[in-house]
Amino acid sequence: MQDNTRFDGRVAIVTGAGSRDPGAGGTTLGNGRAIATLLARRGARVLLLDVDLAALKATGDMIHGEGGVSASAICDVSKPGDCAAAVAEAVRLWDRVDILVNNVGISGPPGDAEAVDPDAWDQAMAVNVKSVMLMAKHAVPQMRRQGGGAIVNLASVAGLQGGHPGLLYPTSKGAIVQMTRAMASHHGADLIRVNAVAPGYVYTPMVASRMSEEQRNHRATAGMLKVEGSAWDVAEATCFLASPAARWITGVTLPVDAGRTSGQASASPRPSGLAR
Repeated sequence: MQDNTRFDGRVAIVTGAGSRDPGAGGTTLGNGRAIATLLARRGARVLLLDVDLAALKATGDMIHGEGGVSASAICDVSKPGDCAAAVAEAVRLWDRVDILVNNVGISGPPGDAEAVDPDAWDQAMAVNVKSVMLMAKHAVPQMRRQGGGAIVNLASVAGLQGGHPGLLYPTSKGAIVQMTRAMASHHGADLIRVNAVAPGYVYTPMVASRMSEEQRNHRATAGMLKVEGSAWDVAEATCFLASPAARWITGVTLPVDAGRTSGQASASPRPSGLAR
């Protein structure tokens, strides 16, 4: 019986595939590195994109150390030429593009509408939102020629609900949610599925260097499951949506947040004897 969670023979592109480890001692992975590594573990050939050469090398070394196949390319996904070249490189290396994971994202300038810096806003929106359009612009024609493909965009629970202290980040992630729906509608007839993953309070290098243990514990217990999430949880959801197992799923945004966006966790302990 065929394993529909495997990616043998398929080619994936992952943006933001490098991972920074400030203060994490190399034990905490970013979403991009975890996604790329899991795709490779399951048989995909992965083109790793990032602006940081050292971070790319670290991800590539991890994949190659496990016997996986990957190649790396420096790519500023806010630039049209870089995005076109990245897709062309995947085709040059492996003749196809089956999966595109638009993972790259930055927190952007802080502040509300009154305080935010407009120039910093434009730059961050280019990285977080424009990049999704640019990468799809060049990947979709190749996928169409092949008879289909899968795109997974990384959104955030910040794009699904209010309460974020800044204006830019939730706005950009909300835009990705709606762009995912629009792209799914546009390209469904070409058998190109487009979905999004919305991570919650996962512990990654992006937050590790600026978070106290008290803050970390509070985040970990904020969801219904009261268990801390990691980049591997995001990677598992991403790989599922990219896989043949999700062949009839498109236009969906999947929260990966221990139930946080579904409601508040009960403060009451589980009654004794209650079946799980």
